[in-house]
Amino acid sequence: MRRPIGAHAVSSSVAPTTSAQPWTTIGAGPHDVRLVVADMDGTLLTPDGDVPEGFAELQHAMREHGVAFVPASGRQLATLRETFGGEGGVRTYIAENGTLVVHEDEVIATTTVDAPTVADVIALVRRLVGRGIDLGLVVCGVETAYVERSDEAFLAEARKYYRRLEIVEDLETVEGGVLKLAIHDFVDAEATAAAEFGPLGEDHQVVVSGKHWIDVMHPEADKGRGIRALQAALGIEPAQTAVFGDYLNDLAMYSAADWSFAMANAHPDITAAARFVAPSNAERGVVQVLGRLLGAR
Repeated sequence: MRRPIGAHAVSSSVAPTTSAQPWTTIGAGPHDVRLVVADMDGTLLTPDGDVPEGFAELQHAMREHGVAFVPASGRQLATLRETFGGEGGVRTYIAENGTLVVHEDEVIATTTVDAPTVADVIALVRRLVGRGIDLGLVVCGVETAYVERSDEAFLAEARKYYRRLEIVEDLETVEGGVLKLAIHDFVDAEATAAAEFGPLGEDHQVVVSGKHWIDVMHPEADKGRGIRALQAALGIEPAQTAVFGDYLNDLAMYSAADWSFAMANAHPDITAAARFVAPSNAERGVVQVLGRLLGAR
């Protein structure tokens, strides 16, 4: 039985202790890193949502030296491919918070939510909206995401992460496998998750994936499992794996990698789990650290 979300996703008023070391304590590379996994928002991407300056050159260096770079995000696969999948670009992804893993354009793992849970979440969100809580729900299929809320304020937020987005009259009519259910809270996702989604958290993954997003997934789905699926497929060990993250949906990654980095802007629970602290995403932290690990600078 999983702990309710309030037991693992809501931080206390006191930051947890951590033994994480500054990234500058790492000696000059290259180090034996073969797999690099990075969250997107708040981690690799700048505060404006852009790929940071200098990353393209590092990406080329990684390809040259047989290092796999993998975006690991709550974002849709189509969105990640739009960002990284140009000619000579990324071919391996952990999408939808680990519920979809793709390597060399081949799906190697999917984890879907059962139909009764999908119906329960739709009903719960509708009840909460009826009580005046400002929420919008995205039902995430393997190829397309679906919404029934159609105001521009919500659609603008949903389209940041879901390039293939379809508006339907009734989400209960959506057919096909559902990777996850993503709830956008315009006020405070962490507080709403703790207050309203606790019972779901006992049997499912209920993860606060950002200040305004809550994801409901299969109990065995998370980014950490996605990494392990890739490690098995590629023959790569945790000692050869580096991970970067900033928020609670990244927490499961840290047990899968010996080279684990929390961004300077990370949630305290992430900092507590990491081996090292990297500069913030505003300081191009992933670029700086990878440059040292790979001996590129």
